[in-house]
Amino acid sequence: MTEQLKILCHLATEAHERVQLNHADIEPIVGVHHKMRDAGLPADLMTIDCCKNRERIILILNDDQPDLINYQFLYKEQDPDADFQQLAFGDSSSGTLYERMSHYFAPPASVKDI
Repeated sequence: MTEQLKILCHLATEAHERVQLNHADIEPIVGVHHKMRDAGLPADLMTIDCCKNRERIILILNDDQPDLINYQFLYKEQDPDADFQQLAFGDSSSGTLYERMSHYFAPPASVKDI
């Protein structure tokens, strides 16, 4: 496991704990795929899924761009496309991941809440 993936896993763990404490309706599941190099892909992949609404966040740490995290918001049934957003690795934090999870996975406001 690369050093960057270890750091990202630590940040995701902290963010996951905060989401569970502050949002009882969001139950994220974090998956780590660190053996992609065995298949010839020089990258690590993290998925963060919300089973209730079938949404997913994909984060990719590419060996060719070690200072960037490529990420995309999509549904679990959806294949990612080439339109990834980028975040500087140095700008990532558990707070950043918490905000992404809590906003993207939040259930839509009902008419009563408006």
